[in-house]
Amino acid sequence: MASSKPSSTQTQAELPVLIIGAGLAGLTVALHMAKTQPVILMAKRGLSEAATAWAQGGIVGVVDKEHDSIDSHVADTLDAGAGLVVESTARYIAEESAEAIKWLVEQGVPFTADETGPMGLHLTREGGHSHRRIAHAADATGKAIHEVLLDKARAHQNIQILEHWIALDLITNRQLDAKTQRTKPNRCYGVYALDIKNNRVETIQAKSVVLATGGVGKVYRYTSNPDTATGDGIAMAWRAGCRVGNMEFIQFHPTCLYHPSDRTFLITEAMRGEGGLLKLPDGTRFMPDHDERNELAPRDIVARAIDFEMKKHGLDYVHLDATHLGEAFIKEHFPMIYARCFSLGLDITKEPIPVVPAAHYSCGGVVTDLKGRTDLPGLYAVGEATYTGLHGANRLASNSLLECVVIGKAAAEDICTLKTPPLPTIPLWDESQVEDADEQVVIAHNWDELRSLMWNYVGIVRTNRRLERALHRIKLLRYEVQEYYANFKVTRDLIELRNLLECAELIVRSALMRRESRGLHFSRDYPGTWAVSYPTILTPQAIDREEKES
Repeated sequence: MASSKPSSTQTQAELPVLIIGAGLAGLTVALHMAKTQPVILMAKRGLSEAATAWAQGGIVGVVDKEHDSIDSHVADTLDAGAGLVVESTARYIAEESAEAIKWLVEQGVPFTADETGPMGLHLTREGGHSHRRIAHAADATGKAIHEVLLDKARAHQNIQILEHWIALDLITNRQLDAKTQRTKPNRCYGVYALDIKNNRVETIQAKSVVLATGGVGKVYRYTSNPDTATGDGIAMAWRAGCRVGNMEFIQFHPTCLYHPSDRTFLITEAMRGEGGLLKLPDGTRFMPDHDERNELAPRDIVARAIDFEMKKHGLDYVHLDATHLGEAFIKEHFPMIYARCFSLGLDITKEPIPVVPAAHYSCGGVVTDLKGRTDLPGLYAVGEATYTGLHGANRLASNSLLECVVIGKAAAEDICTLKTPPLPTIPLWDESQVEDADEQVVIAHNWDELRSLMWNYVGIVRTNRRLERALHRIKLLRYEVQEYYANFKVTRDLIELRNLLECAELIVRSALMRRESRGLHFSRDYPGTWAVSYPTILTPQAIDREEKES
């Protein structure tokens, strides 16, 4: 269905479900919802520009009943999560994994086949997994899944797609009844959203709003994430009064391509799973010195090992060597990586790949239950924007796509049981007191400064002094941007920077609260790991009180 302006004349019974984000999480909810409900699917850039399309490795499926088991998958998830995984969540996700794979197959996803394999699928293995249980489409699984589900959504008569629209803020009773000065919103009624092409803010009412906006990778200078990863859903939910959890646990993917023309291209973990070796430029392997699992150790361990070796030897990168796997094997199993590297003058069948760690995945986000419900009635969240307890202190490879499908389906089923809320009168967006920005240099400068300080102060290895410096500077940047926001008309860049600053502060505050090293959070001030630990949960009300007291 073509993009268009949302209707402003809908009756109470016709209110749509609004899904913000068109990656796997958003598309899963949309396709399940659209069977019985009108759906609006909103994408702030082109429909193909979602993190899902960049996922190379695959999606977990416990489908090999002869050699694998639910218990084994749960155990691997718990081990990778370093003591902070909610076991009931991990078990629920694992139990639903086979059904999730089956649903994707039914949609037409062209997974790599193996006639002798379970469900006719070729299963691969990635770091942290004790068995081959990763269904994949060569080395471009996310792209294959995304293209199939996008085609389904475009063709569905019950799904209205809004391309190049970005949400500003959620509409709650704070906007509806400002006179009461309530401190805690009691329902989400929709969003204010910017139609980017027409430069106009519109009011969109909805039966429910689903945040499927992805992660926060663009808060860092080096990331494997697309430009869409600016933490929009997390920031909006936080401003609306929702809790966030475990924001300190940012997964740095160990192996992103190091090349002056392409610094965001991810080299899938499956390459190490199939036998790729990490080496210093002189050809020496180093992972055996860091972990007994060598190249198949969890990502946090591999990323820190690479970071350590780079600093020890004064390197800009290390090598991932797959040449011994053979030209035919590499071209068959990793065609996209081969083609991209070859286009940059690098033949990975004959020479190793230069790689560096880069911000890749946020293990924390908006606190939800297993049906995607947040603290705010009428507001749901699915995917990387959430904290469900699945990932703990470190995400197990390929669990993320699975979480999108499982929780996405559950959220859709729960929304279908809701009664349409009373239709309130929502105030229109007021631009009467603002003007067009006279220059954009403030946004560009602050964006660059934020990403630089986050990379230098809140990276793979942290100290309290660096974190405190980062928090101080982030607060100043937030003040500058908020003043700019109050005086000039909104743009996509301004909205994204505002959200990134919100998320950056949440990451730093969470990191300062964790006085141990665990999983993806490593502190030089607190190198030990507690015997028992708990998730880091932040509440807007508590932070507001702290700010007022200080």
